[in-house]
Amino acid sequence: MQLRQNNVQQLTEQEFDVLVVGGGINGASAAAALSGKGVKVALIDRGDFAGSTSMHSSNLVWGGIKYMESRDFALVRKLCKSRNHLIKSYPSTVQEIRFLTTITKGFRYHPLYLWVGAWLYWFIGNAFTRIPQYLTPSKIKQQEAIIDIKGAVGGFEYSDAYLHDNDARFVFNFVRGALDFGAVAANYIESQGSRRESNHWVTRLHDRMSGETFEVRSRVIVNAAGPWVDDQNSLSGQKTDHQHVFSKGIHLIVPRLTDSGRVLAFFADDSRLFFVIPMGPRTCVGTTDTRVDKPEVGVTDEDVRFVLDNINKRLNLAKPLDVGDIISTRCGVRPLAVKASSGDDRDFLQLSRKHAVEIDEHNMHLSIFGGKLTDCLNVGEEIVEEVRKLGVDIPSPNFRWYGEPEEAVRLRFMDQAKAMDLDAMTSPESSEPLSIRLWRRYGELAMDMLEEIRRDPKQGEVLIKGTEYLRCELHQAARHEMVTRLEDFLRRRAKISLVVPEDTIRDSPGLMEACEILFGDKARERLDEYLAEEADPLLEALSADTETDNPAHSEKLRW
Repeated sequence: MQLRQNNVQQLTEQEFDVLVVGGGINGASAAAALSGKGVKVALIDRGDFAGSTSMHSSNLVWGGIKYMESRDFALVRKLCKSRNHLIKSYPSTVQEIRFLTTITKGFRYHPLYLWVGAWLYWFIGNAFTRIPQYLTPSKIKQQEAIIDIKGAVGGFEYSDAYLHDNDARFVFNFVRGALDFGAVAANYIESQGSRRESNHWVTRLHDRMSGETFEVRSRVIVNAAGPWVDDQNSLSGQKTDHQHVFSKGIHLIVPRLTDSGRVLAFFADDSRLFFVIPMGPRTCVGTTDTRVDKPEVGVTDEDVRFVLDNINKRLNLAKPLDVGDIISTRCGVRPLAVKASSGDDRDFLQLSRKHAVEIDEHNMHLSIFGGKLTDCLNVGEEIVEEVRKLGVDIPSPNFRWYGEPEEAVRLRFMDQAKAMDLDAMTSPESSEPLSIRLWRRYGELAMDMLEEIRRDPKQGEVLIKGTEYLRCELHQAARHEMVTRLEDFLRRRAKISLVVPEDTIRDSPGLMEACEILFGDKARERLDEYLAEEADPLLEALSADTETDNPAHSEKLRW
């Protein structure tokens, strides 16, 4: 908590070159890029960092193969290059993964046609990944016995990439990078609008934790508020050519369905792409694509039934998945950038995640519309260039602000971990060596954790039952990760509440100690706040129905 308090105080005392409003992937990458290149930056978010769209993705880092159908080859080329760049820059985090796509009889394209398209996709992406492969129905069954091939006419396998940890963790590491470069960042700080005053922006801020309000001054504002960009602009009197329309997507997290490590791709009953995605000891299934009018969304009975019905039709499971199998859900909106003048007759399902940056040169204001995680490095560099054009000095224009530490640092860490026999401590909850996991999440900071474990072996113990997170990781989060509420750690710095049932978390004897590490004398207050959160009424209704049909499914779910 001390880190946040210090940064909130600095917001009141300093004047900044750039204020970035919004700590999702666009805002986090913009702040990291600007601060890394020497610009004086403040970053705020009205909730937690990555607390909205950026924590509800599919965890895929992909070049947009679905945009091949609309022949938007320029966008596919750009996204493939971005994907490749992320794989090279974050080899421990962003990794190639195979997609096995099954095509059923009656689909609008023959699988051979789609296979040729996958080859073109591979070529457009500089042949960076493994080559595509055509699959007969029998070959699909041989490689993935879980797939129901009744009605299948073939398929193909190709490569894209995915995040080994959760998306919110990846976003936060950009925020952590910005802090390391000298930025001032704080979560739960809400912008209540900005005004121009003496060639500066004066932004009124509300601390949602303390209730206090204060003002911050900056030369430039970057509005990266994600789905709320339009709302934020209206507060500051900004008019733009672009605006957002919204698509709601949900995913269900269920017990692991297959050990193959592939993404299984299908076309749902309404012909949209539908995935079965590995998530450590779990599987992520979805998604929906429903147009909505506003970014505040929730899971509906219809959403859940759509996902369950589609997955049960396409997999041979010993028992069909039902509500009682759901461990958690992801539900958020994709903000899609459109020109306000384009009318309402556009084909909603053909809209891409392409981002757009609008610049008000006179008022020194930038707005970021749309975007996706795959394109984050491009967004960061683009914002730096636009800020430079507005007259802000960029002291270190060639500084590389992203990527994992150099290989020599990684090898030194691995040598020390081996000397300590660290991987012998790997918990049964984890599917990979402890050294790899710590390095991927914390980079150079993992060195400090080795020393903590060396001094006190208890620091290498799992603290919260059913998770893979160690006591020293809680201390790391308390010192460096601005965990303000318990959910910040359980859902975003970690992925605990995604893969562990809520009852297991709440009943864990280590939960109170975790709060004491994270919050000190506010531990009981933060724990009670978390325990007081109520489940969605829909959840309780669905759970009650399931328990009536099958008493074995009595586990409480978390939306």
